Order: sequence, then C-alpha cells, then structure tokens
Amino acid sequence: MNPHILVTGGTGTIGRHVVPLLRAAGHPVRVLSRRGGRSGDGVTHVTADLLSGADLGPALRGVRTVLHLAGGAKGDDRAAAHLVRAARRAAVTHLVHISVTGADRVPLAWMRSKLDAERAVADSGVLWTVLRAAQAHDLALTMLTAMTRLPVAPVPGGLRLQPVDAAEVAARLAELTLGAPAGLVPDLAGPHTYGIGELLTGYLAATGKRRARLPVRIPGRAGRAYREGANLARPGAARGVRTWADFLADRVPSRPVA
Repeated sequence: MNPHILVTGGTGTIGRHVVPLLRAAGHPVRVLSRRGGRSGDGVTHVTADLLSGADLGPALRGVRTVLHLAGGAKGDDRAAAHLVRAARRAAVTHLVHISVTGADRVPLAWMRSKLDAERAVADSGVLWTVLRAAQAHDLALTMLTAMTRLPVAPVPGGLRLQPVDAAEVAARLAELTLGAPAGLVPDLAGPHTYGIGELLTGYLAATGKRRARLPVRIPGRAGRAYREGANLARPGAARGVRTWADFLADRVPSRPVA
C-alpha cells in the first residue's frame, strides 16, 4: 500500500483539485484543517492548528510526504515553522510547498511572510520542493469583484498579473509531490500577462456591468516594484494553457448590462 500524503489546505481552491489527483495515483490522503470534514474514499480529514502547532504530531503520524497549501493574509511564516518542526520529528522525507511569484522581490509584509515560509521549508532539514505560482484565476476574480462593488472602480496603474488556472497548478503540484525532492523549481504562471485594466475590461464584459474607472497609484517601494513587474514570473517559468477569457466564460454567467 502506498504511504499517506498529508495535504494542508486540501479543501481550498487548489486543494480541491489536487487531492483527487493524489488519490488517482493510489495514495491515501490526509487533509489537515482546523475544522475537519467528512472522510471517505481514501481521504481522511484530520484537525490541527498550524498557527499554534497544536495537534500536528498526530496528524503527521505515519506520513512520509507533506504538501503544504494552507495560507492566509498573515501568519504563513509561523504556520510553516510549526509544520516543518513537526515534519522533522515525524521523519517526513519530502515536504512540498506552494509559494507565490515575486515573493523575494516585492517589499510587502505579506510577501515577506511568504518568503520566510519558503526559508523555513528550505532550512527544515527535510528534503523539499517549492513551487512559486502566479495568482489563480479565482483570486483575480475575487479581486475584481471587490473592485466593482462601487460605481467607480479603482485601477492601480502599472499593475500586471499572470492569472493561472487552479487545476493546472494542482496538476503541477501533484507531479512534484509524487516525484523526488527538487528544491526551488521554475515558477508557474498563466499563458498571458495582463494589465489590471485589461482584466477589468474582460470581467465587466462578462458580467454586463458598467463602471467608471479611477486610476490610482500604488505608493512607495511596493508600488515601484509592481510597476517594474517584480511580482511576475521569472524568465524560464512554466506556462499554463487555460486563459482568463476561458475561465470567465465558464465561471461568470452572462448578465444584462447594469
């Protein structure tokens, strides 16, 4: 029987895609969360708190591979530190971690937390793999939905994104999880680079909304980094196939112009 794989964040946007792929490869999967869930068909839900480290030991018992997807607006560095300590104690042999493109180049607290989480993994003493991925289509959609709640949509000047399909990120992570530890692998981004205004145009067309636009400038060093493309994938990155337009066509029902 293949050994268990522990997946943190297995009920999230990417986790919902990757868990079935690991099961299809013949591995029983443990999904770690704070609230648990319904187990079955080779998937077991376990509860633990990454931010405090509580109950990680039992969750990792008998596990040899960990796929760390869980993340949030803050605390990713602390969660990773707790996880890697528990993984080392449990004799985990491969720790796979998802990060974000530009984690080492954009001077924001959230990005620093992502980079510190990477460092915790790399310094853990456990063999590791880290994939930096661009924003998933779903995250871009959430951002644009928030931007258009008011009659005037703020449009940050110079901001570009490379949205990538969550299922394609999941497929790459499944491949990495089932393979040998590889260190920091090439970034993964979507097939195209868009200005935020272009993404907004597509979203408005798909939803039938009309919004006035208010250009805004991201201030400080972070704004300069974004305008210079520091958040974009590095040269040599892998590219997804599914486009933003394809995603919108499937996810956003056409509506009358409003």
